[in-house]
Order: sequence, then structure tokens, then C-alpha cells
Amino acid sequence: MAVRTGEITRAYSTVSAVLEPVDLVVVLLYLGAVLVIGIRAGRHVQTGGDFFVGGRSLPFWAIGMSIVVSDIGAIDMISGAGGAYRYGVAQANFDWIGSMPAMVIVAFLFIPYLYRSRVYTIPEFLGRRYGVAVQLVQAAIWLGFLLAMLALMLWMSAVFLGGVLGWSTTFAIWVTVAVVGLYTTTGGLRAVIITDAMQMIVMSIGFTVLVVLCLVEVGGIGGLIEKVSALGPRTDDHFSLLLPHDTDKPYPWSGIVFGLGMVLSTAYFCGNQAVIQRTMAARSEWDAKAAMLFAALCKLFVPVLVFLPGLAAVAAHPDLPDPDQAVPKMIVDVLPPGLTGLVFAAFFAALMSSVDSYLNSSTTVLLTDFYGRGRAALGMPPASGLQQLRLGRAMTVVFIVAAGFTAPVIERFETIYVALQTLLSLFQGPTLAILLLGVLWRRATGWGALTALVGGVGLSGWLTVNGEAFFPSNDPFLFISFWSFVVSLVTVIVVSLLTPPEPLERIRGLVVGHLAGEEGGA
Repeated sequence: MAVRTGEITRAYSTVSAVLEPVDLVVVLLYLGAVLVIGIRAGRHVQTGGDFFVGGRSLPFWAIGMSIVVSDIGAIDMISGAGGAYRYGVAQANFDWIGSMPAMVIVAFLFIPYLYRSRVYTIPEFLGRRYGVAVQLVQAAIWLGFLLAMLALMLWMSAVFLGGVLGWSTTFAIWVTVAVVGLYTTTGGLRAVIITDAMQMIVMSIGFTVLVVLCLVEVGGIGGLIEKVSALGPRTDDHFSLLLPHDTDKPYPWSGIVFGLGMVLSTAYFCGNQAVIQRTMAARSEWDAKAAMLFAALCKLFVPVLVFLPGLAAVAAHPDLPDPDQAVPKMIVDVLPPGLTGLVFAAFFAALMSSVDSYLNSSTTVLLTDFYGRGRAALGMPPASGLQQLRLGRAMTVVFIVAAGFTAPVIERFETIYVALQTLLSLFQGPTLAILLLGVLWRRATGWGALTALVGGVGLSGWLTVNGEAFFPSNDPFLFISFWSFVVSLVTVIVVSLLTPPEPLERIRGLVVGHLAGEEGGA
């Protein structure tokens, strides 16, 4: 679904027009609280390990909350509710079928090997398993995506603050740079996770209040179903979780089950640096797995909080010209002063959690996969913990400042968010294929993985341009992800069987049946 920057700007301005002074005080107090808590978390950061993976000392519940809140940005809140307004409960599949099963698989299949390997990044794990070429290609892909998302989320935060507080976009950008940059630079991943946990609490409270008042407005669940169903053919499928394969809507059941459920979601949660890096901060392997399972449990309630206001808007305002106005209209309708400020604080919580996530992950990929590999190629010893810390903080400042200068460019591209989502779908299938076979099959080789990664991305790009000729949906990224995964899987197998196997010393501890210290294995 296209989410245009102008639509998001109008969505925020719709609500900001009715903000009272007490609402502005709530938003400002929230900003101050995040800054103070984030800086205090930095007192425990002494080494690069503390900065990049929180000293591997954080509990499962904090990491789980951080995973959820970093995955749900304010764009998702606006566009998710807009999708529910336009397409109904099928939109919830992106959290139910599209998250929960994949998170359980990742917790039990991938997390143990990633955590035991003591890596900082997914490309670093792939480098150990397959070699430096795969590591660098994967790192380049993710670094480009993370930096693009950092600039986008920073611009969205500025739009939010500008709409709420009346600031210019430029001033709002640099306020966000200062707040997020200060606590992320000071406290690293520990500060990110702690502030994310607080932000999830704010989001949950704010949107629970909104959902309850929305249901009261439309006469409860029964009234909601009755009013939406009475609108005729346009809402016939609004309460259908799975839509027909030949539907003209972008979420056919086949694409949801095979493309989203099997490939995109699994690849996202096992291969997304911003997600996996959090689990690497766990104080034990048990906590790492429990964090992902706890996050999956929390995701069960996300559609209720995000999509119900969109459905309520169908009942209350059935003729909105822009579905992305669904949540703003319901906020204006049902929230009294004070609570409006709380919900806006929830929006800003979602934005800040996304900004700090992409910022910290970008720094980690750069220093681990490029700087670390560069030192090794030059015959230099690994950087010390103190050197890593200083470099990490320096690059965090560089990235957030660079993003601050880049963010205004986002406004020129009406469909930039769609472009970034398309970019994500280009490499998720190949990434999942090489990760899956890398963990499950000892015979997978570096040449097989490299060929599949490069070829799979190329295939995805070709299908993105020509996909409408092959698939029923006008936006066929779900089908593209599935077929790029299948082709990449076959490519890894074929090329691996034609090339020499990897030495046992390389794969020990990284493959099922070859745990560290074992001499044999299947």
C-alpha cells in the first residue's frame, strides 16, 4: 500500500489542530524523560561490547519489548489503520501470520546458533559460515537499507514534532538528532533497549485508551460489525482474515501464506540486523530465545491496538477520501485534552524507537563488518574494547548528523516508503535461503551462498519490474519474495554440490549437529 509523505503530514496536522496546552506539556515531558533515562543507561557502558550488544546482560522482557516497539513505527500505525479502513482485518495478517509463527521458528532454530557464535551482526555470522565475500555483500545491502530508513524515520519524526509543536521541519529534525543522538551515543544498545521498553509502555497505554473510546463511539464490537457490514459490497470482505487468491486487493491468501508467512516474515526476524542485534544483548541463551517468544506474544495484541481504530473509522466516517486519515479522525472524535497528548507521545515513541534502532545497527554493521574486516585484511590485531567504544560513539554521531542533513531530501519523494519496502523484499528471500541452509546443512558452501545471494537479488529485481505479467496482484512483492527464496534455495544446493565442502573447523558451532567442541556430526 502506498504511503505518501504528504498524506502522513496531513494526518499529523489533522490532530495537531486540536491540541490543548496540556497535550503539549505531555509530549515535552515525554521527550525529557526519554533523554534522562537514556543518558543514565550510559553509565554502564565501558567497552565496545557494552555499546554494541549491551554487555550481553539484558533480561528477556526488556529485549522483547524493544523488538516489538522498534518493529512498529508511527508510519505503520497510520498506514496499518488506513489499511484496515480500506481492506479490513486482512491487514492484521502482517502481525499474526506475518510475525508470530516466524518469531517462534527464529527463537528455536536460529537464535541458539547466532547467540552461541558471539557475533554482533548477521553479516558477521554469514562471514564465519561462508567467508568474507558473503559477509561484505550482505553487509553492504543492510547498511544501505539501514541508513535509508534512518533518514526516513528522522524526517518523519521532524514532521511529527513540527505538526504538534509548530516548529519548522529543519528545527524539528535537529531536535530529534540531539535527543536520539545523545542517548544512543552515550548508552549504545543498552540505552536503546531501555528507552524502547519505556516507549512500548507509553504506546500500549495510549492506544489502549484510543481503542476503548473508539469502540464506545461506535457502539461496541457488535455495533462496529453491524455498521461496517451495512455499508454493502465495499465491506463484504472486511471481516475476512484470508482473501481469495484472485482478489483485486493486495493481500491474497496465497501471497500471505507463502510469500509473507513463509519467506518475508521469517527472513525479517532472522536476518534483520536491528532485530537480531537485540537478542545478542541477552544475558543468556535462554533470555535470547525468551525475548523473541515474548515479543511474539506481544505481537498478538498489536492488530487490536492499531487496526481497530481503523475499522471504527469505517463505521464512523465511511467516506474518508484518504484512508490514512482514519486514526487522526478518531483521535479528534474521541480523545479529551491530556489523552490526546498521551497518544501523540505514543506516536513519537514509535518514531524514536525506529530512529535509535537504525542508528545503532548502522554503526554496528559498519564497524564490525567493514572496519573489523579491513583491520584483519591489513594484518592488524582486532580493535580493543575501548577502541571499539570510541569508534562506535564517533560513528554514531557521524551517522545521525549525516541523516539530519539527508532527511529533508525525503520530502521530495512521494512514495519513498514504498520504494524502501520494495528494496527490503528484493533481498529477504535470498537472505533466508542462505541462512536456513547455512544452519541446517553442513554441505552448503560459500560459493553456493554467494551465487544465490547475488542471483536471487537479481531475480527479485527483474520480477519487481515484470511481476504484473506473472502474478495476480498489482503489487506482487509477496509472490516475488517466495519465488526468489525458492530459486535461491535451489541455487545454494546445486552450486554447493559442485564446489568443495567447507572445512569442519569453519562450520563447527554454526551448523546443526556441529556444536562447538564436537568432533562429528551429521
